[in-house]
Amino acid sequence: MVLDLGPDHPSRAGLLEINLQATAGIVTAARILPGAMHRGVEKLFEARDYRQILMLADRHDWQAPFFGELAAVEAFEGMLRLTPPVRATWIRTLLAEHTRILSHLGFLGWLARDEPELVARVRRMRERLRDQFAVLTGNRVHPMAVRIGGMAVDPQEGWLATEQALMAEMSTLVEDLAVLPLPGEGLARVDAGLVDAYGLSGPLARAAGVPLDDRTQGVYAELGFAVMRLGTSGDAKARFALLLDECTVSADIVSACCTRLPEGPVQVRLPKIVKLPEAESYTFVEAPLGRSGFHLVSRGDKTPWRMKLRSPSFHHVAALEEVLVGSPIEQIEVILASIGYVIGDLDK
Repeated sequence: MVLDLGPDHPSRAGLLEINLQATAGIVTAARILPGAMHRGVEKLFEARDYRQILMLADRHDWQAPFFGELAAVEAFEGMLRLTPPVRATWIRTLLAEHTRILSHLGFLGWLARDEPELVARVRRMRERLRDQFAVLTGNRVHPMAVRIGGMAVDPQEGWLATEQALMAEMSTLVEDLAVLPLPGEGLARVDAGLVDAYGLSGPLARAAGVPLDDRTQGVYAELGFAVMRLGTSGDAKARFALLLDECTVSADIVSACCTRLPEGPVQVRLPKIVKLPEAESYTFVEAPLGRSGFHLVSRGDKTPWRMKLRSPSFHHVAALEEVLVGSPIEQIEVILASIGYVIGDLDK
């Protein structure tokens, strides 16, 4: 059985096999077979210096590449005890929430599958969000905007004005999506026990009422946004509703960053060769799908001794073996559409 979750859904890349057993149309067992992509990125990290690693970290979650480079840089800066300029931190927040919307819309487009005009609007919005990245960074998909100690880009007045107008249009689009009947009520419930057992995070955990949201410090606290939204039922419908709500919150955060962006430099001076001190750390960020982080071990050289990627997709897909059991076969598409994963993020 081949499922099509829409032209923008990351599952369109394939490369994930799900073997199901069913009785009377109800799933009784599920086995997930990942690994077809075999990226081997963690060993590639160990053969690159810390600046080169950003290019590889940018490429595992291709729905939200910005968060890969952001998570890597924050891991490096933490071990260096390096604080980026204030303006750079605000720009990182702005682009992070811009990317969150871009990622969420890739999953939410499935809701409008029976509304061709609305599907077209979702696709156009995603293209315009990518175009904004292209104007700012020169690359519409993989921005490569973050640098150790700051940013490689500095948005100016014209770009910020366009971004604010785009956020207003995006909020209207989300309102129109929210009018659609949300499927999946009572379907594929996730509870706190499952969140803990599989290390689930992001919207998947928050829809189950588990308060996992690490956007609570720095610029987020200064902006005064209560970014955490929680569901109660943990079913597919709650997951769709939470994604819609988070798009609206992210648009508000982006608009606030555009309005309040402080003046100042965006980069600190660094030596030609960056070496991290001999130490070990674990750092993560709140990516669109959940906690994306790095376990980093340095021996004081210009390359990491070990660098392990913690990707939310891996945990989400592992949990499918339990989440899918008890669900009707004809509802598998709804369940998969509501649980976020990206193959590059999975087959690390």
